[in-house]
Amino acid sequence: MATGTELVVPFRGERYRATGRLSQLIAPPYDVIRPDQRAAYAARDEHNIVHVMLPEASAAADKYRHAAALLAAWREAGVLERDPDPGVYVMSQTFALPSGQQRTRTGLFGAVAAEGYQPGRIRPHERTHRAPKVDRLALLRATRTSLESIFLIARDERGTLAAALARITAQAPHVTTTLDGTELRLWSVAGDPSPLPLPPAPLYIADGHHRFETASAHAAERRDASRLLAFVVSAQDPGLVVLPTHRVIFGAGRTSLGHLLGEWQQQFEIESLTPAGDPMQRLAQVGDRTACVVMTPGGQEFLLRLRPDADLSALEAAEPDRLVRALAVTRIEHLVVRRIIGAAESTVSLDNTADPGKAVSVVRQGRAAAVAVLTQPTALEQVLAVADAGGVMPPKSTYFMPKVPSGMVLLPHT
Repeated sequence: MATGTELVVPFRGERYRATGRLSQLIAPPYDVIRPDQRAAYAARDEHNIVHVMLPEASAAADKYRHAAALLAAWREAGVLERDPDPGVYVMSQTFALPSGQQRTRTGLFGAVAAEGYQPGRIRPHERTHRAPKVDRLALLRATRTSLESIFLIARDERGTLAAALARITAQAPHVTTTLDGTELRLWSVAGDPSPLPLPPAPLYIADGHHRFETASAHAAERRDASRLLAFVVSAQDPGLVVLPTHRVIFGAGRTSLGHLLGEWQQQFEIESLTPAGDPMQRLAQVGDRTACVVMTPGGQEFLLRLRPDADLSALEAAEPDRLVRALAVTRIEHLVVRRIIGAAESTVSLDNTADPGKAVSVVRQGRAAAVAVLTQPTALEQVLAVADAGGVMPPKSTYFMPKVPSGMVLLPHT
């Protein structure tokens, strides 16, 4: 693997030998897999990546050492093979949006510098939490392998990267497989330096903030761990999709909606909606104005549109960053979601989903006294602008669909 100051370099990837049954061996990223889903992926094959990515062991055993031993056994048995020459790996993902529309997103796997944020070459837009980083660092120390990719975006204003990837994907892929309805195609492009143009700084984290910070901490401990696996997509790629994450607040059905409506009328224009209608279609008709749809289990549904003269002084006090404060997702988070949670008469729990149909069905079926807040998408350029300014968006502000699968290629540190 190349070293030096380059931000993204080719590497000798490690891949499953059994490409014909790859769909049974790969999985989504660790942080979107529920325990029941983990069990389902593990049951697909004894060599599915979740066995080392989300290791399980007896109470007397160290699950991280178990993962390392399992990975070593797979290597010894030839389940995984290291490519003989360094290169990059181009992958396309063909998927369906919640609306049913088909899209294809293309990017490349490369080895990115695990250098933290201080140099400014890798830029975040979310705040991380300690617990996941402790877990991922323990796994990284034990396995000494970048098991999963982070997801980065390159501005690529001239479309150089996008055009180069399009030339590769016009050829027959080396591997074709599927994961949960998404069609995946992989091309191995050998060469060091890479025959493909590798994106310059800055690159923006779309997904994988915890993994990047963990890898950077590990790199400070070990010189041979100075790189981590990254999937880089051009911002000019027509398949790059940023979906909103809708809030489903369980146990909030006992909230005094009348009281909240009175508060909201001071900041929002409120329109009653037909319970049987399509709330996302109505929300899309609002245009650039900040808006959301609030749905209650009693069949009441409202469109809230922020008034042009709304008093946002409380929001300004809570969120000092100007760019973040101007985002629709920030305004709805502070003025709507947090007020619903704060007004609840019992303990509530919050779920997030990029699928509006799921949020709508949960509320309309009256399960768990749930209230849904359907939100608008954040534009990609807004995400990049916040990152350039060093801002931090509210948690779960964006959902880059689809997730980058784990197990297509690994990056060993030795």
